[in-house]
Amino acid sequence: MKKALVVGASGGMGYALVHELLSRGIEVVAFSRGKEKLESLYKNLSNVTIFPGDALKQSELTRAANGVDVMFHSVSFPYSDWDETHLPCIDIMLDVARAQKAKVALVDNVYAYGRQSKEMVTEQTKKEPHTKKGKIRLEMENRLKKSDVPTLIVHMPDLYGPNCGNTILHETLKNVVKNNKANFVGSTTVGREYLYNLDGAKAMVELSLREETYDQNWNVPSTHPITGEELMTIIRDITGYKKAVRAVSTNMIRIIGIFSPFMREMVEMMYLTEQPVILSGEKYEKEINALPRTPYREGIEATINWMREKETN
Repeated sequence: MKKALVVGASGGMGYALVHELLSRGIEVVAFSRGKEKLESLYKNLSNVTIFPGDALKQSELTRAANGVDVMFHSVSFPYSDWDETHLPCIDIMLDVARAQKAKVALVDNVYAYGRQSKEMVTEQTKKEPHTKKGKIRLEMENRLKKSDVPTLIVHMPDLYGPNCGNTILHETLKNVVKNNKANFVGSTTVGREYLYNLDGAKAMVELSLREETYDQNWNVPSTHPITGEELMTIIRDITGYKKAVRAVSTNMIRIIGIFSPFMREMVEMMYLTEQPVILSGEKYEKEINALPRTPYREGIEATINWMREKETN
């Protein structure tokens, strides 16, 4: 791979992918809505072309994809728009990739797995999503697999890390950094996975560089499952934060959803805070190498430092 397009480059995973690709000497086109955000992230970096555009406009994506070898799909749409956005976006990306003779690498979540009783979910686990969003993610996957474009599907748990706004853990960290009363979404006693975005990018780029990894699913788990209580112990130790933290339950989300479309859409995914999907990384470690596993303390400290630096700039 000599040149890559990162679609959704202004998001948490897009940001991590851009930096990982650059670290390997790969030229990057950073594509996303919002020129100002792209410039704030990448204007001082060499070997990056900033390309503001809309992933739902094929002409814009086509121009951005000129000469690229791999198109990374890390686009995030608002929950309320998923019905109208995700599947058209996949179709457009496949059309553009086909014309460019490029590959497509999808940053995927765990929604398509649905409810799981297994302790560890492998790539062979049957996908039976019971939520609207899970069914959309599965259809995205199926369209990639049915195409004649080489595709890579990488499942990751909830993210945290530099530039990871709009994530569950960010909801807690943003108030901790401001020393305001913080919320923690879901139970604080259930062990869940939070993947450091730079680790996810390392694993995904490694997969994207190998011919034999395409037309497969891959799981990239976190360092290990961790409870909210354990996370808060780490966060308090790093920051000296003293305030109480409120656990936000499904019922609370449902009530807030009366007034907030985003929260209303979030209700159906709250099952993951009580019955989390825990990914097995056995396939990756058997066929590729050891997974990157940044300790939570190290990753959270780096994230908080990044957030504080952005606040002062």
